[in-house]
Amino acid sequence: MNGSGRVALVTGAGSGIGAAVATAFLRDGWRVALAGRRADTLQRTADEAAEGDAMPVTADVTSPASADALFAAVRDRWGRLDLLVNNAGTFGAPAPVEDVPHDEWEKVIGTNLTGSFLCAQRAFRMMRDQDPRGGRIINNGSLSAHTPRPRSAAYTASKHAVTGLTKSLSLEGRPYRIACGQIDIGNAATDMTTAFGSGTLQADGSVKAEPVMDVRHVVDAVVYMAGLPLDANVQFLTVMATAMPSFVGRG
Repeated sequence: MNGSGRVALVTGAGSGIGAAVATAFLRDGWRVALAGRRADTLQRTADEAAEGDAMPVTADVTSPASADALFAAVRDRWGRLDLLVNNAGTFGAPAPVEDVPHDEWEKVIGTNLTGSFLCAQRAFRMMRDQDPRGGRIINNGSLSAHTPRPRSAAYTASKHAVTGLTKSLSLEGRPYRIACGQIDIGNAATDMTTAFGSGTLQADGSVKAEPVMDVRHVVDAVVYMAGLPLDANVQFLTVMATAMPSFVGRG
């Protein structure tokens, strides 16, 4: 797949999966808007790619005004958008469901669900109205979109809701050549999963170390999804560490 000057926007591009995906797109010839809260980490992603046309944009995806400014920056610079990777997300502080603070719930839902919606809505409008019409949206789900971890009520609820958003976007995008798919990831090696190697809480109450996989396997999957023509779509794709204990079978 070669980007050949197509335009992508990756949220949460300052670290982890977002940074790795954005770097891959830049190296493959895409023009890429890098969105996130911190200008320094976004610039580091652009510098590490060392090639391609990158535009770091500081943005808060939970804010409608900030999302408007983000997409206006893309429109002003490149005039169109071919791909949105809705990657920004947070797990939040683990807690039993009865102890989850309201502000923690709002933070997780705001970032993972509302942020994905606000960015998808603005991408949808651009893709619908541009010439040539159309584009692709890839939502970052999670294995938690299927099976929860203990003490993850907000995160799990948000990722189940992202699945519903993905399906709605797919349905409503049909008349406009807008494709939408979702990648559900399990235990990619990023800062978010560092603790898994030393042990994390399991469904049976035990604490066990969990295997992780190299983030490049996630990148390869996203690049494949993004490289399809708009008359083909990966609706849902799961990529995970093979020996994860808590998804296939009982944990």
